Amino acid sequence: MMQEKRLQMEKILKEFGGSFAQQLNIDLSSLREQELFKWFLAAILYGAPIPEKIASKTFPIFAQRKIDSPAKLLNIGWEGIVSLLDEGGYVRYDFKTATKLLEMAQRLQENYGGELQKIYAEAKNSRDLEKRLQSLARGIGPLTINIFLRELRGIWKKADPLPSDLCVAAARYLRFIPQNLRSPQKILAALKSLWQKCPIPGYNFVDFEAALVRFGLHMRRRGVKNFKIGIN
Repeated sequence: MMQEKRLQMEKILKEFGGSFAQQLNIDLSSLREQELFKWFLAAILYGAPIPEKIASKTFPIFAQRKIDSPAKLLNIGWEGIVSLLDEGGYVRYDFKTATKLLEMAQRLQENYGGELQKIYAEAKNSRDLEKRLQSLARGIGPLTINIFLRELRGIWKKADPLPSDLCVAAARYLRFIPQNLRSPQKILAALKSLWQKCPIPGYNFVDFEAALVRFGLHMRRRGVKNFKIGIN
């Protein structure tokens, strides 16, 4: 049974890939402020109600312009941000997303000297960290924060978000967790335990979680009837 799970885990990792940040050439392990900011910007793009491929296409446009700090984002201004978003395909959400990004950069600059590391240092615990990040701009919701912190798991000690609904649905569909497990905390513990028992060489738990999310997106796009999203 465990060998079957190991083979299945290896299969989805190879087919759906690992860390979103790594695939965008963002080095979170360096803990450099520029890399953290680039990933936060990318997480906001992924958190919008648009296809993943559009976010993946749009972030490199910002990266090519070397926008890796709140100051640089503020420097190009609202119209500049809208232009970059339109270039990536955010036509329906360009104004809203541009306003959100500008507000985030402004508050990060004013309240934390433009450094995400300061937010982390001042946060009392994981949940406080999530609240502080979410308060940077209207429209930054739990999904965006989950995306951002998920990939910092194991890098930031206080980055330990509960699994997203897509991740849970994928894990349940693939029978990586018991079908009757409902507590998000216990689901996360079960997934971590599974990874400890079946680590796949060349990958880590963040890669595994990201692959589950991508598998969930794939199943949702296909409209598989018995693929149910949510904890319940």
